[in-house]
Amino acid sequence: MGDEIRHKIENYRTAPFDARFPNQNQTKHCVQNYLDFHRCEKSLTAKGKDPYPCQWYRRVYSSMCPNSWVEKWDEQREAGTYPGKI
Repeated sequence: MGDEIRHKIENYRTAPFDARFPNQNQTKHCVQNYLDFHRCEKSLTAKGKDPYPCQWYRRVYSSMCPNSWVEKWDEQREAGTYPGKI
């Protein structure tokens, strides 16, 4: 893995602008980064690669999403009832 990616992740401050979500309401941005993190981690782990680059998505959703939402989604994933496709 490149040092540039590691440097970006370690120096993360706040979620950058994402052109897919130009509006003030960032709920979809929050949910999409949650899904992207778990998809990325699942994919890289299945390929036997280091899932560290996926931490970028985790940091973004952690800074954008309310903790109560993340806790609820984690519980739903563990129970197998999360509505999103991971």
